[in-house]
Amino acid sequence: MIVSATPSSNAGIGSGELGSFVRQVVAGRWFSLFASFLVMAGAGGVYLFAYYSTDIKTTLQCDQTTLNKIGFYKDLGSNVGIVAGLLAEVAPTWVLLLIGAALNFVGYFKIWQGVTGKIVSPTVAYFCFYIMVGANSQNFANTGVLVTCVKNFPERRGVMLGLAKGFVGLSGAIMTQIYTAIYGDDTRSLILLLGWLPSLISLIFISTIREIKAVKHPNEFRVFVHFLCVSVILALFLAALIFIQKRIRFDQSAHAAVVAAIAALLLLPLLIAIREEIVLWNLNKRTIGIHPPQASPNPPPSSSNKPSRGEDHTIPQAIFSADMLILCITMLIGVGASLTAIDNLRQIGESHGYPSETINSLIVLVSIFNFTGRIFSGFVSDILLEKFKFPRPLMLTLVLLVSCVGHLLVAFPFHGSLYIASIVIGFSLGAQVPLHFAMISELFGLKHYSTLFNFGQLSCPIGSYILNVMVTGRLYDEMAKATSGIGGLHCEGHSCYEQSFVILAGLTFFVALVSLILVGRTREFYRGDIYKKFREDMESLKTKMEFYTLDDKRTRIGNLLVDKHSINFKS
Repeated sequence: MIVSATPSSNAGIGSGELGSFVRQVVAGRWFSLFASFLVMAGAGGVYLFAYYSTDIKTTLQCDQTTLNKIGFYKDLGSNVGIVAGLLAEVAPTWVLLLIGAALNFVGYFKIWQGVTGKIVSPTVAYFCFYIMVGANSQNFANTGVLVTCVKNFPERRGVMLGLAKGFVGLSGAIMTQIYTAIYGDDTRSLILLLGWLPSLISLIFISTIREIKAVKHPNEFRVFVHFLCVSVILALFLAALIFIQKRIRFDQSAHAAVVAAIAALLLLPLLIAIREEIVLWNLNKRTIGIHPPQASPNPPPSSSNKPSRGEDHTIPQAIFSADMLILCITMLIGVGASLTAIDNLRQIGESHGYPSETINSLIVLVSIFNFTGRIFSGFVSDILLEKFKFPRPLMLTLVLLVSCVGHLLVAFPFHGSLYIASIVIGFSLGAQVPLHFAMISELFGLKHYSTLFNFGQLSCPIGSYILNVMVTGRLYDEMAKATSGIGGLHCEGHSCYEQSFVILAGLTFFVALVSLILVGRTREFYRGDIYKKFREDMESLKTKMEFYTLDDKRTRIGNLLVDKHSINFKS
């Protein structure tokens, strides 16, 4: 249904209609989107590994290669979502959220027990298993939320993916503020918070996030811009806190006030959702008999074995396509290198001589610019695609080139360069995610989207293992032994990560060139109208809206009553 941007001046919600209106709000697409943002805001625990990695390292008394191995299992769990994807093909969203909540609580709660001594002598395998379980919960939340939102807003998938994944990027900064307000500076308690809070959020909104038949909204982009403004304000607020808290020590009451302000900003999208439902409510009171035009039937399957880009592919057709191969290669190296940098950020800061408070600020900075990258690539790629037919694969190429700069700043540091590197790496990681997810949905259709985007993510843990464990971890330990003697666990100096990050920069530059192949292959596809099948005839529906006025409603009801009386008289 098409709605106007502002409700009628003579329309309103009567006291007796309040209950019906509340039910409409809770059952609507916009409330579902608001709930999705909150679930995503709690789903970024995997990006806080650098915060508590030292606690695990101290508990195990292990070297950096072993710690990076645990980090690999985190990345493995957070990216192996095939089970969640296949389950989404047959199960409703609430099942995914319920399973995700259970896995999240069990995984992080057992890690917390391990680092606090409640489990006697936990092994490396213990932490590897439970961090994989906790991280895997993110796949169920991601699949349930992202697939649902893409189907609810098919023409704004880049924008929507950018916003939803942007809140995941902010999750780290939000969680650190909450844990500091509740538990103080005990990083072990952060693990406990990661166990119970995201699970609680998923359970609260478990029945509101679901697929709702998409209806055309002429000002849909404007509404997303309003959501963007709220999220940017939240990001700026969190960024300001980094610099303020670095100079001023907050007491518990100040931390509580900060959390209250964050909660208020997180609830602002609810007001936007209510506003849009008021528009729908008033329109429904002024019109009758208006039905959205029937969506054009899906094009018949291609007679050949290979459907065209944009059509619904079967799972094997998509998996074994050259386009998917290129996307997996770019994720394997591009995302894998960025995850490696983030997982090692605390040890990078320590090797450069940064104090713990500064390193914590760098981790939060990565989280904020991870959000910025996701928002930027989601909105800007949509605008460039709509206005100038600028292909998303070309934007991915540019983002990968930016990522190279971040890795080189770690390899060849100068005074303050780690701040810049944190911003660049966080931004580039965030920007890659919506681009990959949007391209998979555009190239291979939405029918099996839940499985296909989770398949694409499989390349990320492979890249993380190769780059984090086999390259970065081993080179770090070699330098640690050279500088601290045999058995040294800690490396000091700028040379600790120089070789490994030169390798990461070189590989990232290579996949930037590989992505140009996808640019050439999809050039004609992105020049066309890729969302045509989701677009309704707005002009026709506007004409219907103008015809079915409130006075005409009374006339139509009167005619129906006359017809009914005539039928009864004849009988």
